[in-house]
Amino acid sequence: MISEWTITDRWMEVLGLGPREHVAVVGGGGKTTFCLKLAKGLSGAGKRVIMTTTTHVWLKEAEIAPCVIFWPHDVLMVNGLKTCLKEKGLVFVAEQPLTSGKVKGITPERADGFFQDPDIDYVIVEADGAAGRPVKAPAAHEPVIPTSATLVVALMGLEAMGMPISPESVFRLDRFRGLTGLDVGGILTPAGLATLFRSPEGLFRGTPERARKIVWLNKTDRLRPGQSPDGLASRLLQSPGAGIERVIVGSLWQGTCRVWVGDDKGPGLNS
Repeated sequence: MISEWTITDRWMEVLGLGPREHVAVVGGGGKTTFCLKLAKGLSGAGKRVIMTTTTHVWLKEAEIAPCVIFWPHDVLMVNGLKTCLKEKGLVFVAEQPLTSGKVKGITPERADGFFQDPDIDYVIVEADGAAGRPVKAPAAHEPVIPTSATLVVALMGLEAMGMPISPESVFRLDRFRGLTGLDVGGILTPAGLATLFRSPEGLFRGTPERARKIVWLNKTDRLRPGQSPDGLASRLLQSPGAGIERVIVGSLWQGTCRVWVGDDKGPGLNS
């Protein structure tokens, strides 16, 4: 079933979120934007949200949140976090600022601890890095997904469709070649891109056994004339053994999407 959505105020329906979730976000093509928009949407609906990372993000992006806390180990800061969360609804938590202009993320164990706190409704973790590329293949130590994650969202930038395979389009190119069998100079096809999501060593690598899996194909506004993501979305949703619950095709920039839900995932969505 396919439904059309305006994302801004309907994040719970679009992602099928429960009243409390630990969301880990991986892949490429807009992860930080996704995390920020999701966090703001949920906090705007009255939810208490912590956004964080287990990798690195730019400080200027973290500061889009109304409150940023660098996490020391004293109880006063715990109280400060709770006060900020109560007043603002959304707090970005990191370990420390870096001279590079980025912030160092927290450990996955600390993210697990946040989710165990009943005063926190949603924990949103950027659990992967892609160096700005639309496509990413994870290295052996990636992604860094906390064990209590209830939902893993894997992103890809749709501008990659039809692009030549190169360091400019794919992050960790050697890993991508090993996973897909495609080589430099070839074209990023729906079949090759689907392999990244379906492979046990692909984008959902390290997903906790009980966590749901969602694919977000972002940047429909960057598709070229005659291109359609529908074949890729259908291919992913019908992948046997991949466990992908839904595929969302849309544009975070435009704030719209289409949600594809398989027939075996319940009654589907109604707009």
